[in-house]
Amino acid sequence: MAQGTDVIDIGMTGSEEMYFATRFLQADGGIEITASHNPINYNGMKIVGRDARPVSRDSGLNDVKRLAERNLFSEAAHAGQYQLISNRDAYISHLLSYLKPQIWKPLRVVVNAGNGAAGPTLDALEQAFRACDIPLTLIKIHHAPDGTFPHGIPNPMLPENRHATQAAILEHHADIGIAWDGDFDRCFIFDEQGHYVEAYYIVGLLAALFLQHAPGEKILHDPRLVWNTREIVQAHQGIAMETKTGHAFIKERMRSEEAIYGGEMSAHHYFREFGYCDSGMIPALLVLQHLSQSGQKMSELIAARQALFPVSGELNLSVSNPAAVIARVREHYQHQALTLSETDGLSLEFAQWRFNLRSSNTEPLLRLNVESRHSSALLAQSTQALLTLISA
Repeated sequence: MAQGTDVIDIGMTGSEEMYFATRFLQADGGIEITASHNPINYNGMKIVGRDARPVSRDSGLNDVKRLAERNLFSEAAHAGQYQLISNRDAYISHLLSYLKPQIWKPLRVVVNAGNGAAGPTLDALEQAFRACDIPLTLIKIHHAPDGTFPHGIPNPMLPENRHATQAAILEHHADIGIAWDGDFDRCFIFDEQGHYVEAYYIVGLLAALFLQHAPGEKILHDPRLVWNTREIVQAHQGIAMETKTGHAFIKERMRSEEAIYGGEMSAHHYFREFGYCDSGMIPALLVLQHLSQSGQKMSELIAARQALFPVSGELNLSVSNPAAVIARVREHYQHQALTLSETDGLSLEFAQWRFNLRSSNTEPLLRLNVESRHSSALLAQSTQALLTLISA
C-alpha cells in the first residue's frame, strides 16, 4: 500500500481460491501466504501475476529478489487502498460447475482438513450440496484451522499422517476418505477399506473422465510415474505429454499446449477451465461424482490399474550430495536401460520396470519413484537394489 498498490484481502483461503480470485476480480497479481504442506517453522509465498500466471525464477521472481536485496523503497505520492472482500461464493459456484446433472447415489465421505485452511471451504461446499440436493454426508476430522497443527503437519503424502483418515473411514463405514494439505491445493484419496490410493492412479482416472467427453485432447503428466497415464490416454484417443515437475512449469506448458487437464503423482491436478491452475477441490468433486455414478466401490475403480502398474510410492531420501548420488545411479544403470531422460532428474526405463530419481524443488531431499509392469515382486526387487546403491 505504501508503494501505491490497492490491496484486496480475501481472508484465510486456500491457494486455489487466491488463483480464482485473481482472475475473477481481474487483479494484477495475487499472493498466498502459506507453508503449503510443510511444518509450522516454515512459511512462504505463492505469487501469481495477471490471470493467475505463476511468477517463477524464470518469470520475475529473481527481479523481486533483487528489489528486496536493494531495499530502496520510497513512499508513493498516494497510498494504495485496502479492501476486505470474500470471494468464496463465486469460487463455490465455479466448483459446482464441474458437476453434471445426475441422480446421485448417497455417499458417506470422511474429510480431513489437517487443521489447515480447507475446513471453512468444506463447510461452504456442504451448504451448497444441501441446496442442490446432492446426498453427500461429510464426516469431518481435524476440521478447525489451527496453525499449531495439533495432529501433525498437514501432509498426507507422509504415511504417518494417514492414520486418522483411515481410522475414521473404518469407524464410520465411509465410502471414501479425502484429505488435504494445509493450503488444500492437493487432495489425497482413501478407499472404503481405508487404503491410501496413490495419486498416480487418480491422474489416470481423471484423464479418462475428461477424454470420454473430449477425445483427442492433450493430457500433461510429470516424469516420475508415467506408464499407467500414457496407456489410459492412448486408449481414450488422447495425447499424453510429459513435462517437468512443478506447478510453474506445468501451468506454462498447459497454456502453450491448451491441455484440458494435467496431473502429477504428488496429487497436484491442473484444469484448463480453472485458468490452467491446480486445485484440490475439483478432483475431489470429480472423483465423488464418478464414484456415485459408477455404482462401484472406490477400491474397484482403481484395482485393475494398480495390478497392471504397481508402484513403490514416493521414497524421500536424505543424502549429503544429491548430484553425486544421481550421477552414481546413472552410471550403474544407463547401459542396461532402453531409454534415458533428464526432463526432470533421472528417468531410466527398462522392459518391465522404470524409475525416476530427482532432487526435491522444496525440501533438501532426493525423491525416488519406481514402477513395474504387472509384477509386485520385480517392483520390490528393483526398489531395494536402488536403495542399496543410494545408501552406499
